[in-house]
Amino acid sequence: MSLDQATREKISSLIESNDVVLFMKGDRQMPQCGFSAQVVQILDSLVPDYATLDVLSNPDVRQGIKEFSAWPTVPQLYVRGEFIGGCDIVRELYMSGDLAAKLKPS
Repeated sequence: MSLDQATREKISSLIESNDVVLFMKGDRQMPQCGFSAQVVQILDSLVPDYATLDVLSNPDVRQGIKEFSAWPTVPQLYVRGEFIGGCDIVRELYMSGDLAAKLKPS
């Protein structure tokens, strides 16, 4: 399945209009997978506000974000337009302190 223009624009718009955005299964209040829950827990400990998009209720984005970022899994974290990675990378960056540095206002 190829990423159509409307889905690409939807993803781009969300990334461009939010400093921190997490594409995840479920939402911040009720993550629907353990990996999404871990990233939410990490982000909640570092920043008061960030955007999320539930890929389970947006099937076009669920597949499209994988092609958009060339990353096969969800969750996916973007900070100020930069793709950071999935759960394992976010967890590693958190443990090293690098994620906190990336999330500091510029």
